[in-house]
Amino acid sequence: MVGTANSFTTGRNRITNPTNHSQKRLQIYHGTNLHFCTTPFDCYFLFAPPATPLPLLPKAVYQRFKEMEVGQLQRSFVEYMASLFREGFLDAQFSQLQQLQDDSNPDFVVEVVSLFFEDSERLLNDLTTALDQPNVDFKQVDAHVHQLKGSSSSVGAQRVKNCCIPFRNCCEEHNTEACLRCLQQIKQEYLLVKSKLQTLFELEQQIVAAGGAIPMVQ
Repeated sequence: MVGTANSFTTGRNRITNPTNHSQKRLQIYHGTNLHFCTTPFDCYFLFAPPATPLPLLPKAVYQRFKEMEVGQLQRSFVEYMASLFREGFLDAQFSQLQQLQDDSNPDFVVEVVSLFFEDSERLLNDLTTALDQPNVDFKQVDAHVHQLKGSSSSVGAQRVKNCCIPFRNCCEEHNTEACLRCLQQIKQEYLLVKSKLQTLFELEQQIVAAGGAIPMVQ
């Protein structure tokens, strides 16, 4: 195996670590074919025969690969967090939750958000049932929406919280059809932010597993 700080070659495979940080995957030239993977070790297992042992690398080289992996994950985390704020999925309340998390309670944010998921799904089911009645109790519907607004606000789920405002207005007007439209919209926004937060937490787990620290995003 031979190489430089940005690439190494094993057999017919040349593996390149792009200096452009916008390209998060490594480029692998296997013969004349171009492939991508996350780390040099992934590339090795992609092309090495099944019985081929992992090559013994100098400790400094191995450490450099680990630092590259952690750095890539941390940049992905920062960029992903920025997109959640930029697209309005989260607001400053979520940042405040992150600031309350420390070494004594490393799962604080995950636990709070998990409670939000449980409350939201219960309330959305209650709203679906309430609006399916022949005689809708709009006072009860409004109470459920008010709870959902408070729950989403507590974790900074801004788009879910914002959907609750017109929903409550429709309750005041006793407009069943408009309430049903609001319910569908709020369900969509809830599923979106749930998926986004789950992806964020998976990124955090990958950074910790690679030996890195979670970046603080202002």
